[in-house]
Amino acid sequence: MMTEGQKAKHAMYEHVVNADTSAKRRLAALFDNGSYTEIGAYAGTGDRPAGVAAAFGYVNGVKAYAFSQDVSVMSGAVSAAHADKICRTLELAAKNGTPVIGIYDSCGAFAEDGADALNAYGRILSVTNNISGVVPQIAVIAGVCSGSSAMIAECADIVVMAQDAQFYMAAGADSGSAETAARSGAVSLTAATDIEAVELARNLVMLIPQNNLSPVPEFEYSESNKPVSGTAAEIAAALADADSVTELSSGFGTAAYTALATIGGSTAGIVATNKTKARLTGADCDKIARFVRFCDSFSIPVVTAVDTEGFELSAASDKAGSVRDIARLSNAYAEATTVKIAVVTGKACGSAFVALAGSNANADMTFAYADSVIAAMDPVAAAEFLYHDELRNADDVKAKRNELAQRYADEFGSAADAAAKAAVDVITDPVSVRAAVISALYISSGKRADRRFPKKHGNAAF
Repeated sequence: MMTEGQKAKHAMYEHVVNADTSAKRRLAALFDNGSYTEIGAYAGTGDRPAGVAAAFGYVNGVKAYAFSQDVSVMSGAVSAAHADKICRTLELAAKNGTPVIGIYDSCGAFAEDGADALNAYGRILSVTNNISGVVPQIAVIAGVCSGSSAMIAECADIVVMAQDAQFYMAAGADSGSAETAARSGAVSLTAATDIEAVELARNLVMLIPQNNLSPVPEFEYSESNKPVSGTAAEIAAALADADSVTELSSGFGTAAYTALATIGGSTAGIVATNKTKARLTGADCDKIARFVRFCDSFSIPVVTAVDTEGFELSAASDKAGSVRDIARLSNAYAEATTVKIAVVTGKACGSAFVALAGSNANADMTFAYADSVIAAMDPVAAAEFLYHDELRNADDVKAKRNELAQRYADEFGSAADAAAKAAVDVITDPVSVRAAVISALYISSGKRADRRFPKKHGNAAF
């Protein structure tokens, strides 16, 4: 028979377990039909519940685990019991090979735990990083997520944030907002409300393989029936199946475009350089590199559409890239063993071609439009370097520069010349390229990873 103290404690826990809290509502919105099985429902320390709900169930028909911080219990403070519950959820997801969704809403550490609170955060961070690349992790910022919690959430593969949530390491005048987080690249997607953010997570779970050994998901699909041309977004929409594109990190690195989609019914990652933005900055390099590494973690094929003037290196611009940024981008492609298809839709010269589309290291197959420009140097720079005397003596320097640049492109930078030198595999056009890409993805679906030298990990550009 329970003592009066035990009865009071049990009643308090029953209240927490059965309460209709925002944490439970978010889990109900995540799992199919609002149905899930809660785990560790009565976990806590002494008379303190853990302050986080954890569960498993189905998300768009996919098995998944999730945890949702409960701001109604001590403002969602992270205690040792709280951390134990999150760590167990993450570990179960990894053991069972299922995605895990973390829904963050907490005021921070449980102050009375002192150093134990630091240990609690340390355990969560360790497990989060240990299972990274094993199962997909999606973070949903539904309320306050700051300090160590923000650091942990940012380790997820994809971060989704509600507009009225707060996400920051340290409070400041311009920190915490969804707009700021999107602009800095800290979050991949934003939504008007916490429930809409959860809905975005549901859709993402359906697109991503369940774990690093699972094949990419396959779906019924409709043709896009659009020529693969235009802006980066238009090219992505035309390469992908109709209405299948989910753009990621749209507010960050705007000369680059990244998205998950289906191509020929199978999930693929799409990278495109935006020809309306002349050159790729450090932010663009960072955006593409992280996206490619994410796709490679789960063997999601990457299709890269290239049309760019190259890399922005102007010292006068705080958005300019550095050699390290560019090296990090090229390393992400070179190190990736997933299927990599490149399509040169416009200009790809010098290091831009090498990093994004080079068939010898960074692409399994490279397509190019007949009118694309692929050369060792940008044609305008080549005109200055190779035809300096002609340019110096011209009456109209600008017109002569353009003429000489076109001569260089025709003689040394044509797609035909690149194909003759094995830098390009197939010359195609905007109408035919989607079918060609689908065929290349299909034939490459059984790709085996290249042999690598034994090592702990690479250190290029970090």
